[in-house]
Amino acid sequence: MTPQAPTPAYRRLSVEERRVQLLHAALTLFAHRPPEDVSLDDVAEQAGVSRPLVYRYFPGGKQQLYEAALRSAADELRLCFDEPREGPLPARLSRALDRYLAFVDQHDTGFSALLQGGSVAETSRTSSIVDGVRRAAAEHILSHLEVTDPGLRLRMTVRMWITAVEASSLIWLDEGKQPPVDELRDWLVEQFLAMLSVTARRDPQTGALVEALAADA
Repeated sequence: MTPQAPTPAYRRLSVEERRVQLLHAALTLFAHRPPEDVSLDDVAEQAGVSRPLVYRYFPGGKQQLYEAALRSAADELRLCFDEPREGPLPARLSRALDRYLAFVDQHDTGFSALLQGGSVAETSRTSSIVDGVRRAAAEHILSHLEVTDPGLRLRMTVRMWITAVEASSLIWLDEGKQPPVDELRDWLVEQFLAMLSVTARRDPQTGALVEALAADA
């Protein structure tokens, strides 16, 4: 008689492990449905736990859970632009955009709800979380440009490009994820370089930067 495999021992999750589990379940749901269409019962079912347990970790209810999940997603988005300063700038931007667009692809509906706003779950806190991602991305880009004291026009150019990346990502989702993601990535990198060239005509600091980038190419 063949002996049966032993039943795996039950392991109680730590407080942090359980919280991460619940946040992962919430992000999975928010990735495909607007926040107002996700209930705590849905999160409990996704995580395989009871509704009271979800309340134990998030006594503020769905709003608190949504904001915590949003912070978790924001942290992941910030890391997309955390690229080592090695190699030509276009290659670095391409790698960062690969991670960013992979996130967009995996969280399509949730990404749209996050950036377009209008959700009943939206508050000044959630708006601040989203704006924090944009500012962090701008700081990363400026660090790649190796500019310690960027002027107004250069700062505006970088933030305008980040806005263009967001808008392009939303349109890409609306268009059935066309063009292919690698074409979108290359196009966005080319747009950034073009924007720098336009700004260089009016801003000596950006002009010197464009000349340095051309020398490194």
